[in-house]
Amino acid sequence: MKKILFLGLTFPDVKKNTHLYTDLIHEFHNQGHDVLVIAPDEEGRKSSELVIESGIQILRVPTLALFGGNKIVKGLSNILLSHQYKRAFIKHKIAVDFDLILIPTPPITLIDFAAWIKKKSKAKLYLILRDIFPQNAVDLKMMSKGGFIYNYFRKKEIKLYKQSDRIGCMSPANIDFVTKHNPEVDTSKLHLLPNWEKIHELPKDLNELAMREKYGLTNKMIAIFGGNIGLPQRVENIIQLAQASQELEDLVFFIVGRGTERERIKIMAEEMGLKNVILKGNLPRQDYNDVLAIADIGLISLNQDFSIPNFPSKVNAYYCFKKPVLASVDVNTDFGIIQEQIQSGFYSNAGDIESFKSNLLKLYNSKDLRTTLGQNGYMYMKNNLSPEQAYTTIINSFTA
Repeated sequence: MKKILFLGLTFPDVKKNTHLYTDLIHEFHNQGHDVLVIAPDEEGRKSSELVIESGIQILRVPTLALFGGNKIVKGLSNILLSHQYKRAFIKHKIAVDFDLILIPTPPITLIDFAAWIKKKSKAKLYLILRDIFPQNAVDLKMMSKGGFIYNYFRKKEIKLYKQSDRIGCMSPANIDFVTKHNPEVDTSKLHLLPNWEKIHELPKDLNELAMREKYGLTNKMIAIFGGNIGLPQRVENIIQLAQASQELEDLVFFIVGRGTERERIKIMAEEMGLKNVILKGNLPRQDYNDVLAIADIGLISLNQDFSIPNFPSKVNAYYCFKKPVLASVDVNTDFGIIQEQIQSGFYSNAGDIESFKSNLLKLYNSKDLRTTLGQNGYMYMKNNLSPEQAYTTIINSFTA
């Protein structure tokens, strides 16, 4: 499998930012594969352009807004994406001779372009299943099951599973969900592909006192949440925990991120008069890593209405920086169970603030416990969740 095509919803220049897909694609590149990435433009280009970024060939395609609060624009953008990628691909006269196509969800709409490439090049198609759509939108009451929009996307989902030669799922519960709700899917396609991330070195020149002063964290124990603040995350769980923990005067809940629910969460914390919540927009990458390095607890929150088993990728950052995990999750995910199995943290069901606080107090009251759980998570990540292991899993899925 020499020639690889990756179709993504986002793919930043690694000089500015990284995420699990940049880590994976650079691993393919480092292993000697000839890689082409097709991804949205991030520089305001007027037309598509074939560029080299950090050694990776990328076809940058201008699109409509793919993120933000306007659901209509966001939906239309995703629907048009496959057509826009195909048009740019043809415009640049790229040879259709790939051996492997990698396509993650979201979105599911790229399957039309991926299927066209697969047919013409006789390539294998590997689906990195990270979002079970449209059911997650139904869970969050963003669309109605059985409606026109739902049926449109459901047909895309069925096509996605049918066209995929292998499907990498985040956890055992994800495999079970796909099997149960899509009995037509050949179960031999399905296997485990956990989220991965490169282990970043801890900051060596960190001025902890200055960083604490900069963000109002002097003499504080820090419980940190970093990531999207939207409906799937239900950050209300964390705000309610903060409200229930106001007597812990040296504890602060440091929430970093943007998203459709950020303003509402800000107003909620203000109306409650919470002095133990600090809400920030996206920090510079180095600042976020520095705060994470000095934090004491990593927070996870999932919407209690989910019927699909989500597995938050942000936990890998907590593992990387050796932070114990405190989670509030829906009853259908196996995320919390896995945390306790690897002894990296505790979980409670979303909405159960009493249990959430009880778990918080376990961590608050024992530095030794925090250190042990953080080290366990780090070792689990080091041994199981590297880009190298994700790469090997994908490649070996076609030779096993």
